Amino acid sequence: MNRFIAFLRKEFFHIFRDPRTLVILFGIPIAQLLLFGYVLTNEVRNVKIGIVDNSKDYLSIKLSERILSSGYFLLAATPATESEYEGLFRSSKVKEIIVFEPDFARNLIKEGKAGIQVIADASEPNAAQLIVNYTTAIANDFVRDEFVKEQKLPGIAIKVRMLFNENMRDAYNFIPGLIAVILMLISAMMTAITITREKESGTMEILLASPLKPIQIILGKVVPYMILSIVNALVVLILGYFVFEVPIVGSLSLLLAEILLFIFLALSLGILISTFVNNQVTALALSGFVLMLPSILLSGFIFPVKNMPIALQIIANLMPPRWFIEINRTVMLKGGGLAEIWPHTLILIGMSLLFIVISIRKFKIRLQ
Repeated sequence: MNRFIAFLRKEFFHIFRDPRTLVILFGIPIAQLLLFGYVLTNEVRNVKIGIVDNSKDYLSIKLSERILSSGYFLLAATPATESEYEGLFRSSKVKEIIVFEPDFARNLIKEGKAGIQVIADASEPNAAQLIVNYTTAIANDFVRDEFVKEQKLPGIAIKVRMLFNENMRDAYNFIPGLIAVILMLISAMMTAITITREKESGTMEILLASPLKPIQIILGKVVPYMILSIVNALVVLILGYFVFEVPIVGSLSLLLAEILLFIFLALSLGILISTFVNNQVTALALSGFVLMLPSILLSGFIFPVKNMPIALQIIANLMPPRWFIEINRTVMLKGGGLAEIWPHTLILIGMSLLFIVISIRKFKIRLQ
């Protein structure tokens, strides 16, 4: 028994003296718990909305104030004409626009019913439905509070219009996001594993000693994955269009150019990861934890970024898929052009250049 206890002590000693094992045992579960705990939420937070008050009476003003003081919504615009609505949605300046009918207070008091129109950005259908539900609940609570002494409560007729996805189909949300996840998987993860395999097996030194230049070696490794990534992206677009009937409202050439940019970024990120690790297992674990999990949870693919805590929003903004998915939704579903997506495009270009520069410097250090 003493021998067995001594053996157990030795094993615990080896576990606790290895930082990588401790990260796997304690770090990853804690990180996943915090991520899922804060990201998996049905709460609405800081949703940017526009309000069009065609009545401007005391009840419409009080209801607007109630909505804005609820803590769920922020006033981002007060569009004057209907032609401004889609422009605000395309540029992602608002997620919802509330339109009050004329004579809102008079209709509510004298006729017992008044109407408002709620227009929501349904390119993210789950989030849009949640936003509309919150708005409806606030309006109903407002009526009960204002007319608490009335025997028969008046009602607010809410006319809902879902923009860019009238039928609220989930495919409109998943197809643009799925492109990002697939490209990240193929381009970044497979590139990192492939280059690391050469280093682990010792063949990288042989390749470096060959007449091939280092840049030619890297290109030879990444070009096949670039071609396969392009093919996969086209397959997803074709299946999404013909099978799931997801439209491409905007410019197809612009969308393809953005896809090529993201593939280049993902390849650069894969090369960067390969410069920091020396074996395939570490490359796979690092790619999976650093790339795949955040790409799904923190990119806006499933859960809206605006609903996350500020700390996670900052981390999400560092995730390349977060900007690429926004580009896809803007071009495919909203018909937006370069005028709406140029900030996102510049971010992707900046990230690509940063990854390439760090990779080159790191590669040169390793050669020395």
